[in-house]
Amino acid sequence: MAQHFLLSAKARELSMVKIMMMSDMEAFEMFKNVRWSSTNGEPVCPCCGSLEKHYFLKTRFQYRCKECFHTFSVTSGTIFASHKKPLQIYLLAIVLFTNAVKSISALQLSRDLDVQYKTAWVLSHKIRESLMDYNSDEKFEGTCEMDGVYVNHYVRPKNQLDKRVDRRKVHKPNKRVIISLRQRADEKSEFVGAVKTKTFVLKSENSKEVREIAYKHIKSGSSIHTDESNAYDDLTAHYDMNRVNHQIEYSGIYGENNNQSESYNARFRRMQYGQCHKIGNLYLSNYANEIAYREDTRRMNNKAIFDDILSKCLSSLVSNEFCGYWQGNKRVAERLGA
Repeated sequence: MAQHFLLSAKARELSMVKIMMMSDMEAFEMFKNVRWSSTNGEPVCPCCGSLEKHYFLKTRFQYRCKECFHTFSVTSGTIFASHKKPLQIYLLAIVLFTNAVKSISALQLSRDLDVQYKTAWVLSHKIRESLMDYNSDEKFEGTCEMDGVYVNHYVRPKNQLDKRVDRRKVHKPNKRVIISLRQRADEKSEFVGAVKTKTFVLKSENSKEVREIAYKHIKSGSSIHTDESNAYDDLTAHYDMNRVNHQIEYSGIYGENNNQSESYNARFRRMQYGQCHKIGNLYLSNYANEIAYREDTRRMNNKAIFDDILSKCLSSLVSNEFCGYWQGNKRVAERLGA
């Protein structure tokens, strides 16, 4: 029997010890090479875009543009802008985030990095924000799956038996459902399972919003696998629908199943119950997208995932939601719908 990929040496190519032993200059060089990979590590002024050989202020690890005299660093204009910690701390944070396959709590990150909880919370959310893909309009095709997982609907029972009520009938204003849309790998692909995932936070698994998601993100005529929920009934007119009744079976006799979406649901539950424990609705979409990213990269080695996350962090602009978070700059509304 062949060894599972995650147990093989190919899955672990990132050395945390090597990151910990980096000098300030080595960490700086890593940031520089990733930030300006298109120019082979040569700095580009974020103010005027000049490619001249800029002045290097060695004592401050900063550059000064020869054209506009703007002073900038390897983190200027990124989510790490105005950082107060050494660059090694941010590299270690990404390593810990990469290796935590079921996510990592801010409390654990603060202990591992020996930083305040507030620092760890904002840092982890900045990394999650860099994983958000806002510009991907490419529609899914081939064989896709859809399913929903409900969160924040638990009602604690009363202590005394005579005061308990039927919790199924209690109004739950914080109840949300995460709809996962996944595209399966085709037969010619080297990957197994799903290759692309998108997530959407709704207040309920209803036919109107599910229909909007499908029409916007799945090509007409594609094959969709779902469960027996009536929220997916309206998709029959435009898609080849395959339904599985989970009260009877996990997979139908003709191969109809939504096991890839169920895999997403399981990983999200392990993050919710095993790591973060409490996830607020305000940033639920960020957590949902993080698990989608982890599912899509589950067959990549940890060095490749680390490089990809670091590249995304250094190509993302200054965070509008987490820069100055503890000073009052917070998201005012949750992200719902398609």
